[in-house]
Parts: sequence; structure tokens; C-alpha cells
Amino acid sequence: MHCTSDFLNLCDRIADAVHKAIKGLVGTPEAGKVLYIGADGTPTKLIDDVSEKAIFTLLEKEKNSFRVISEEAGDKILGKSPGYTLIIDPIDGTYNACFGIPFYSLSIAIAGNDLNDLCFGYVKNLATGDTFYAEAGKGAYLNGTRLKTSKNSEVSRFCMSIYGYRPNIKEAAVLSKSVRRVRVLGSVALELCYVAAGRIDAFTDVRGTMRTTDVAAGKLIIEEAGGIVTDGCGESLKLEDKLMSRVSVIASNGHAHDRILKLSTGIVHESK
Repeated sequence: MHCTSDFLNLCDRIADAVHKAIKGLVGTPEAGKVLYIGADGTPTKLIDDVSEKAIFTLLEKEKNSFRVISEEAGDKILGKSPGYTLIIDPIDGTYNACFGIPFYSLSIAIAGNDLNDLCFGYVKNLATGDTFYAEAGKGAYLNGTRLKTSKNSEVSRFCMSIYGYRPNIKEAAVLSKSVRRVRVLGSVALELCYVAAGRIDAFTDVRGTMRTTDVAAGKLIIEEAGGIVTDGCGESLKLEDKLMSRVSVIASNGHAHDRILKLSTGIVHESK
């Protein structure tokens, strides 16, 4: 594997396998049955487990060797001397999938031995078939059409995805009051891709709960579309090689990133 077509082909085949495996479970009471606590420390539901098993079944038949980092199974080596690392969230938006809300995805990032050496990012809305992908240095795409982030530079006109409920409600409230529209759709990977596509202007998570599997693919897709992704302190987002690590994430179209950072930390207040 060394080019866009190779990466995309592999990811498409994984997505097809997942779609076939879970299509009978989506929207059923059985889908949300908790089976065990996954490697990331969160409950693994039946639909998560079925999705991940379909992925490993396919990858174990591949000629290439891989290191796989997945929310449920953790860190696995398939084959010998893997040249690539796959960072996978088998179902991003598990609640949506369990209740038949058509906004849940498969997220795959492909990196070298260093997780920050991202080669390829892939996010597929498993309900609609929309496929977002990007290769480092070659742009970002939705169903084959080149993506660019929005040109909006006025935060007061932004549509922003804001995750910050419960203990972080104050920070979330400041952001909510400062933008025109707020959307919380339930699949972080897809919402990051919506920033890349210019459908929303920014994504913020002030809870500090984002994992590498949540954001790896979306990070590359946004950056290749012209946007910016940082941690909550404004530093370039580094992907931790630890599944239990958590981080705050600020992603934007790149035109008002500093202002969003200040708002997310409560340094300034802004009105519509």
C-alpha cells in the first residue's frame, strides 16, 4: 500500500464488511446491550463488538501486516513487522446507531510507526454512504469531490459543534452565546468532516475526553481541506500512542481559530 487508491480500497472494503455485519442490528434493542468494558475504558455494546470483529476478520486475511489500535480490542499486531498502523473507531456514534439515528460512522486513520505520521484518513457515514477521505499532501474529498473549509471569519456568524455538557457547561455556554448556531450531532468523526466540508465552521470539545481513535482521521481530513486542529491550549494536536489518553480538541475552518480558543477557555466573552 503506497497510494490513495490502495488506502481507499482497503478502507472501502472494511466499511462494506462493517455495514453488512451491523445492518440487521441498527435501531434494535439488542444493539445497545453492554458486553464488556473495552480497551479504551468505556462500555462496549453489541454493535461495537460486531463491527470490530468484522474488521479484524477482514484484516487477518490481508497480505499486508498491520498494527491496529481500536477502541474495543486495544493495540494488536496482525502479521509480522507491520509497516502501517490503523487507528480505528469501529462505530463512532454508537448511541445513534443503536436508536436508528442516521448519523454514525466508521473512522480509520492510517499512519506509519509514529501515529503523528498520518498517511490517510477515512470516515464513512454508515447510514448514508457518504465517504470522506484525505491523503497527506493530496487534499480532502467527499465522494470524490474536493473539499474546502468555509470562508466565514466572523465567530458571531459561525455554526459550531460544541461538546461541553455537565462539568464543562460554563465553557460551553460562553461558546454557545458567541456563535449563531450550535449543532451536537453525536458522531465526532463525522462532525470533524463537516468542518472540512464547510457544512459547519468549527468543532470544539472542552471536556478533555477526546481519544486518538475519535479524532485521528478527522484531523487529517480537516487539515487537508485547509482547516486547523489544535488541543485546548492552541498547540498542534498530537496523537498520543496511548488508548486511555484524553485531550480537548478545537477544530476550525482556520479563519478565527485564536478567537475560538480564547472563548473556549473563558478568556474573553463575545456577543452576537
